[in-house]
Amino acid sequence: MTEIQFKRARWRSRRGMRELDVLLNRFIDTHYKDLSAVTRNAFDALLKESDIDLYAWLTGRTAPSNAELRLLVALIRGCSN
Repeated sequence: MTEIQFKRARWRSRRGMRELDVLLNRFIDTHYKDLSAVTRNAFDALLKESDIDLYAWLTGRTAPSNAELRLLVALIRGCSN
């Protein structure tokens, strides 16, 4: 992964909700460079979801129906503790 890819992911993770910005940027800063290409693709798919869904998933109110996204959400939530 190049620095440009990292910066692009960081930019794409900026959301309309400050709470999401904090959670996603913390995850990117600590784990993104170590992710496999498959997991980075899942992260890209996650970022295509609405802020409302992301907030519900990352706060544990609901869970994504996609198993790959559920694992990624659990990883992001674990990073926030």
